[in-house]
Amino acid sequence: MAYTPAATKNQARALRAEPTDAERKLWSLLRGQQIAGFRFRRQHPVPPYILDFACLEAKVAVEADGGQHNGSAHDHHRDRELASLGWRILRFWNTDILANPDGVAETVWNALMNEA
Repeated sequence: MAYTPAATKNQARALRAEPTDAERKLWSLLRGQQIAGFRFRRQHPVPPYILDFACLEAKVAVEADGGQHNGSAHDHHRDRELASLGWRILRFWNTDILANPDGVAETVWNALMNEA
């Protein structure tokens, strides 16, 4: 297992303590192996990044994005780096998570089934 700096661990803990409304909703869909028996972690460090939700078994990350992520070059770079490590990144707008949670859950299920 790769070394995770203490600052990254602390930041992940802080993010878990104060989730956004969309993150709360998404966690209610992902927790407890509700989607095809896959286990997710919240705010999981993959240094130097922190994934909103991560399924280690399938290497699928689920990200809840607000307006600050609109076409972000940082996000594109981050996604490329994570993909090079074998991660598949699923990004959902916060508004979509809140308005269409069933559609989001179905998309995550499809991604997991294609990875299994």
